[in-house]
Amino acid sequence: MPSEKPLVYLILGATGSGRREVLADLIAGGLGEGDRPTVLLAADEPADESDSKLPGLVRWTWTGADLEASLPVGATHVFLVTSGRHSPVDQIEAFKPWLDAQGGVLARVLCVVHCQLAEKHAALLAWYDACVHFSDIVLLNRREGVANKWLSDFQRHYTDQFLPCLFELVKSGRVKNPALILEPQARRVSHLFDEELEWVFTNTDGEEIDEEDAEEGDEEVEAVPAEDPYLVRDAAGRHVKWIPEIAKFLGT
Repeated sequence: MPSEKPLVYLILGATGSGRREVLADLIAGGLGEGDRPTVLLAADEPADESDSKLPGLVRWTWTGADLEASLPVGATHVFLVTSGRHSPVDQIEAFKPWLDAQGGVLARVLCVVHCQLAEKHAALLAWYDACVHFSDIVLLNRREGVANKWLSDFQRHYTDQFLPCLFELVKSGRVKNPALILEPQARRVSHLFDEELEWVFTNTDGEEIDEEDAEEGDEEVEAVPAEDPYLVRDAAGRHVKWIPEIAKFLGT
């Protein structure tokens, strides 16, 4: 059923991970006849044979601070594919105010994992940690030739943390249940896109305390909005949580 505000899906992942092939399958199999989808693709993503299958494809640009694009008039579902050669954290930081200004509703954040690339470069686990932190769905793609043990260890790295996001296998660019993947239900760890702010309470000694203790105690308590750990910056303006530069592992 069409919504007054379009549902927006953010698609994370490295360049070459097959995001557009997977996205074409999700749109074809997960949306109804009355839906009007549009795809916004990062300008620096190279052309792909799946582009012809993506409805209303337009390019968006990112200056490093601002995301320059508009939600297409009449679209019910908008899929924004990030630049797969740059930091997902930097782009998410720009995406949040853009989404608020455009008046869209975040449906889900999807991350498509390039398993062959991640298996080859262990350092990229920190990069995918950041993506998974913000994601509702993690799609394991490009699995040809990847050791089963690596796949199991990769998933266990996250399941051992009891993360709420769902992991699904992609086979030949397709998922088992596209409608399930596109269901607009939040399953991410990050509270960045929550409508209600998450608050941090500290006592007079600067120690963090529970909300219940803050309400029941007699001492003065300070309450400030919680900041996503991946968006915290140091005095020099750099993100405190480091992630590798994905472009170094992608080649030309």
